[in-house]
Amino acid sequence: MNRLITALVLTGSVAGCAVGPDFQSPVTQTSARFARDEAHTDAGTAVAEPAADQAFWQSFDDPRLTQLVEQALNANNDLRTALASYDRANALLREAKLDQYPIVTASGQAGHQRFSKDQAFGAPLDERNTYTLSLQSNAIWELDLFGRVRRGVEAQRAETAANAADFSALQVAIVGQVASTYVDLRGTQERLRVARENAQNQLQTLQIVQKRLDAGRGSNFDSARARQQYESTLARIPAFEARIAVDEHRLAVLTGNQPGTLSGLDQPQPLPNLPASIDPGTPANLLRRRPDVAAAEYRLHAATARVGVATADLFPRLSIAGMIGTQAFAASSLFTADGQQSLIALGVDWSFLDVGRVRARVVAARADASGLLAQYQQTVLLALEDTENALVVYARAQAEDEQLQRAANDAAEAARLARIRYEDGLIDLFEVLDAERQLLQAQDAFAEGRMRSAGAAVSLYRALAGGWPQRPAADPAIQNAAR
Repeated sequence: MNRLITALVLTGSVAGCAVGPDFQSPVTQTSARFARDEAHTDAGTAVAEPAADQAFWQSFDDPRLTQLVEQALNANNDLRTALASYDRANALLREAKLDQYPIVTASGQAGHQRFSKDQAFGAPLDERNTYTLSLQSNAIWELDLFGRVRRGVEAQRAETAANAADFSALQVAIVGQVASTYVDLRGTQERLRVARENAQNQLQTLQIVQKRLDAGRGSNFDSARARQQYESTLARIPAFEARIAVDEHRLAVLTGNQPGTLSGLDQPQPLPNLPASIDPGTPANLLRRRPDVAAAEYRLHAATARVGVATADLFPRLSIAGMIGTQAFAASSLFTADGQQSLIALGVDWSFLDVGRVRARVVAARADASGLLAQYQQTVLLALEDTENALVVYARAQAEDEQLQRAANDAAEAARLARIRYEDGLIDLFEVLDAERQLLQAQDAFAEGRMRSAGAAVSLYRALAGGWPQRPAADPAIQNAAR
């Protein structure tokens, strides 16, 4: 028996065979450049480091935005929940690794027992007390001849890496929400400023009309039209104020605070400066950066390893059980040569009589892996689509901004000239009111367009998924779990 167990231990320790398929990263063919990367259409140009490789919110040069992002990364409750999930997966990985080693336990017992005469089967036996004390240690070790345990560790390692990637993806989402909400807040404040400024100008027009009416050179009809336009502009203000409050509440919750507790956001500030250009890099680099793609690949790896776990049940499962300890009827006899006891045994568990169920589990595991492969491929396509969409929206938003800015400048000049001509009696009030109405529309459209441009920049950075904080530090082997 000693020789047999020694041979099995040696075989188990050196066995490199693990049944089931070995994981290989799916190969994805990508183009050299994004189709919508209009700023870098020459595929022969040297590839620069993507702008997203820096913390993107810093490129906006807005200290308040940077502060909010840092607060969210430190205190957001959704991130804390995701980090707890990662910690749980990492703990399960440590537990899975321990399955590769013997399970050692220890136990002790002390008792008092009195035997009856019936237990002596009629033999003369004086009544007396008997004391028993035992101390022993047990060990059970599965010999992983076919890789069931190793495949299980491999699967859990990949699951832990997937949880780390999930955490990183949530960081991308949370920071993107903070930035987009902040952009909406500042943009709405700008639209509120435009509405108030135009209302003030329209009030001045109304006062001019009223003075002309008082001087007998106007009509009640002109006064009513001027007042109607002024009141309509004032009616826009409450909606902007409500939207600003909602954005402030959202930023408070994203940063782990109660709504209404963030200070310093009520003071209007201009929209963050937009970078002149954003280099998205290459599609291949994008797929390496995107944490959702990494999480999908890690989960595919885990499913592939579980095929091996299920396949290993088609083969015998061998384990060694051992015990060494001491037992005596008196405490003084413990740890003596006469009190020593030991046991070593070889166990075999083989489900060959239930092979139908085992094969069904193997087929199910392969189906899971096949489904996760399709999910990985879909995640890759969605990542590329997300980036292509963000690129074209950002490029078109910048072009739109240029047109809207010129329109706003022209509308302002037209309104100024219309008022002068009205005061000189060269045109009637209708033309003044129409010029002021168009001015409000043009300035509001320009402010809203700048909001869209800044939001498009945030969406592009979020799609590129670069420049984000490092994912949780995991077992070093995790970094190569799906490579």
